[in-house]
Amino acid sequence: MKRLPRIGITCYPSQGGSGIVATELGLNLARSGYSVHFICAGLPLRLRHYRENVFYHEVEVVDYPVFQYPPYTLSLATAMAETAIEHALDILHVHYAIPHAASGYLARQMVGPDRLKLITTLHGTDITLVGQEPGFFRMTRFLIEQSDAVTAVSTFLARETRDVFGVKRPVTVIPNFVDTRQFRPLDLPDARSRYAREGESLIVHASNFREVKNLPAVVDVFAAVAAERPARLLLLGDGPEREPALARLREKGLADQVEAPGLVEDLGEVLPLADLMLLPSRHESFGLVALEAMSCGVPVIATDRGGTDEFIDDGVNGYLRDPDDVSGMAAAALTVLADPGLHRHLREEARRDAVETFGSRCVLKRYVELYDQVLAPDGLSTPGRTTG
Repeated sequence: MKRLPRIGITCYPSQGGSGIVATELGLNLARSGYSVHFICAGLPLRLRHYRENVFYHEVEVVDYPVFQYPPYTLSLATAMAETAIEHALDILHVHYAIPHAASGYLARQMVGPDRLKLITTLHGTDITLVGQEPGFFRMTRFLIEQSDAVTAVSTFLARETRDVFGVKRPVTVIPNFVDTRQFRPLDLPDARSRYAREGESLIVHASNFREVKNLPAVVDVFAAVAAERPARLLLLGDGPEREPALARLREKGLADQVEAPGLVEDLGEVLPLADLMLLPSRHESFGLVALEAMSCGVPVIATDRGGTDEFIDDGVNGYLRDPDDVSGMAAAALTVLADPGLHRHLREEARRDAVETFGSRCVLKRYVELYDQVLAPDGLSTPGRTTG
């Protein structure tokens, strides 16, 4: 019987989409019998409990007086190489190019390119923001070219990678996915009552509360909705823009209509309580939390900038609006919340599309096929060689 490849996964252990997708990918691979080794600076958010075939290796960063900044990239590369040798890993699958692909490249060179392959998955801001910084641009392009395979979470991001960096190698589109068993419609009136009273609409926003998430628009859309009907806002997550958003809500006299519990690990038990999700980001390469809401049967009003149109069909299973179009988002929200028939239609369409196209099993198969291609004798390509 052929041995399944042993996979090393590196990601940011935070609430961002890249870390969540990487963790869910590893958990799904483990359920399918793969040996999965997470090599990270901290325990990933959704990896809190023991799972068979899942192993965690914490990166120890050397803090030596001569270093002005701890050399995390080098420490990670060493941990990757040591784990690969000790556990006979076949593939390092890194999520987010900077600095994980750099560490993966060094680890592969230490272990040997014939013994260890490197796959880089691009998630968004590693290409649209960080990678375009002058200090990282050339390095990001080099790492993309040197990986044994590169994937992007949306067609938009793959196109952006080719256009901005001028890379010639293939970038395989494998979209984000959702565990539709964990994120599913639920009828939990007691749980919902913790956030909204009878007769109130519950609107949710979940993110890492960075500037790109456009929290001022979330506040302004909610204010417009609350002026027309009883409503409450549920803010899930944490980050630098959380407190400014709460201050803006207080200025508008809406503090009593907001719940902000911070970071919530069991998102699949909270999202189904909402009537509507707002995600008016300045840019989303995909927008994983919107897909998770759809899988829970929650209609979404999201930004039209980036890759959201690859899973949201405007007016069919949700709405897409310009992130500056506060009045348009508010009008769509009020229309949905006032029309039970429309709300039910959107819920059903959102759930169906999430299950049929973006369920974890559908997408997992594509990653498995990629692993097999990379490990084949001729591989996908030779790192550094340009291909059409």
